[in-house]
Amino acid sequence: MNIMRRLLVGIFVTLAFVGGSFFLFKTFQQNNAQPAFATVWPSPMPLPDFNMVDQTGRPIERADLDGKWHLVFFGFTHCPDICPATLQQLSIARQQLIEIGARAPEIILVTVDPERDTPQIMAAYVGHFGPGVSGLTGDLSELRKLTSTAGIFFEKVADSNGAYTVDHSAVVLLLNDNGAIHASFSAPHRIENFVHDLPLVMGSN
Repeated sequence: MNIMRRLLVGIFVTLAFVGGSFFLFKTFQQNNAQPAFATVWPSPMPLPDFNMVDQTGRPIERADLDGKWHLVFFGFTHCPDICPATLQQLSIARQQLIEIGARAPEIILVTVDPERDTPQIMAAYVGHFGPGVSGLTGDLSELRKLTSTAGIFFEKVADSNGAYTVDHSAVVLLLNDNGAIHASFSAPHRIENFVHDLPLVMGSN
């Protein structure tokens, strides 16, 4: 009986040691996980002061972004493919983060076509992508404050029918809760890339 008892105690001690070692290994692995798709900026870049309006017509300044993380994409409502696809991916990724209990950033579409994208048009457009998605529009001069700081390219291009489109960068920026550019995601975008990297990047601040 004593031999059996010692054997059982030895087994339990071994299992506890192995289990503890596995736990420590997984904890070490998680603590040392690195973003695989985001480019984390060595020093977060503060956004300049700006004055725009959201899709409800409410004035928005840089200070209004403080306190929350944001994913920012520069696009426009007449964009035929890249813009709606990217916003849909961001929205799905955000929902998946919420479902796993992770912190989920708000999503902002900043229009590069303020001539056509009024608050009313922006409201109808961002409303298709679910909660947590808002839009910003305003004077071209205010827009350029943001794009020049973030290194975002956009250019109005006329077509043969007298209409126009807007060529623009497809990068997604991650703003930290101090309103500074903390990281960026380059195209092509994938939902799983955001879901994998965002908790790692936001947890590093």
